[in-house]
Amino acid sequence: MFSPEDQAAILVEALPYIQAFYGKTVVIKYGGNAMINDELKENVMEDIALLKYVGVRPVIIHGGGPEITGFLKKVGKETSFVSGLRVTDEETVEIAEMVLDGKVNSEIVNLLNHRGVRAVGISGKDAGLIQAKKKLATVYDGDDTKKVDIGYVGQVERVDTSLLDDLLDGDYIPVIAPIGVDEDGASYNINADYVAAEIAGALEAEKLLLLTDIEGVYKDYHDKSTFISALSASEAKAYIKDGTISGGMIPKIEACLRALDAGAGKAHIIDGRLPHAILLELLTSKGIGTQVER
Repeated sequence: MFSPEDQAAILVEALPYIQAFYGKTVVIKYGGNAMINDELKENVMEDIALLKYVGVRPVIIHGGGPEITGFLKKVGKETSFVSGLRVTDEETVEIAEMVLDGKVNSEIVNLLNHRGVRAVGISGKDAGLIQAKKKLATVYDGDDTKKVDIGYVGQVERVDTSLLDDLLDGDYIPVIAPIGVDEDGASYNINADYVAAEIAGALEAEKLLLLTDIEGVYKDYHDKSTFISALSASEAKAYIKDGTISGGMIPKIEACLRALDAGAGKAHIIDGRLPHAILLELLTSKGIGTQVER
């Protein structure tokens, strides 16, 4: 238990960060274990509510991979991935949209509203927020790469922030399901990291935070001493090419790079398994995770 003096010191330490982020937009990609562990889920909602109360403008983009996989198992469908992206046929994208928009999104909105902040659930299909097109997965093989069609998996072609601007100006927290639509009306499941990156860039967010299930980036994951607290863009691209960064970490690093290119201030990959990871990153001097810099 902290003494009153310790509690006061914590608040004083947070003050300059509260001042720095007051009125600024912070895009949070919410996913991983923090979505399925009830205690961590409560921590994340408390963090976001606190940020809102101290004047930060949070925008949430959520994943839902475990929930989608669980539902697919119930209907007897196997799941496979290519370069960290789910192979998605027509039935799978319908299931993904139902789970993301209908179940996961509404639960997050309810949890935030219960804490006294006003959250609104939307998907990328609402008000033309996300126009999508088919994304081909990139497979790296040494110096060679190839593109693979993995179905109704999309990439963001255009973001129209009009709805988000209205919600933020109206003191709401937008909670976004990563579903987009193409010019022909077909729905696409889009990796939530990529959606968060494009939205962070389009809003010129102060920060993009990607919650994940590891501490950050390592040169050698089996050697904890090789943890990388900060990466330049050129280093990140080199690590993807030589295989240091692989699998599910590829979309996260690519998302960070895209967010910076598109206009976001900084991008961070943080460990969502840590209680109050968002507050530790934003409102303390130490910070956590891996920061990707221009």
